[in-house]
Amino acid sequence: MQVEIRQYRRGDARQAADVWNEVVEAGAAFPQEELLDGETGDAFFQSQSFTGVACDAETGAVVGLYILHPNNVGRCGHICNASYAVRDGLRGQHIGEALVRHCMATAKGLGFRVLQFNAVVATNQPALRLYARLGFVQLGVIPGGFRNRDGVYEDIIPHYHLL
Repeated sequence: MQVEIRQYRRGDARQAADVWNEVVEAGAAFPQEELLDGETGDAFFQSQSFTGVACDAETGAVVGLYILHPNNVGRCGHICNASYAVRDGLRGQHIGEALVRHCMATAKGLGFRVLQFNAVVATNQPALRLYARLGFVQLGVIPGGFRNRDGVYEDIIPHYHLL
């Protein structure tokens, strides 16, 4: 599949929310618990500094996305944060890697200097391998920093990358 990444548009709301909700419902990677619909999804995606969508170049279907926004304010406003989602069944095809690379370039273009991930779940091995390959630095471990859907707590590993 040929994937193109572009800026989110209002017409992407339902498909983008569906991809996002797959990760939220799995309860193993995102801290969010509330699901999005077309309306709340559109408001959420438009409220970010940038939302990128990965689309199947042939069909136009949304196959992944990322959100990018400041991690803090004021004197720390140059540090950004991002989250990534790839449609279930399409993971392992390097869509996530393309999203992260696009996000890094977009963040730099928006004037951010550091991309920080606050809560990479320790069992998310594909993400950990990808971030290591892309040169992200692990900041340590926060024991029990993430509550899985089943109520079990597990460690999170913050990361950063200089842009």
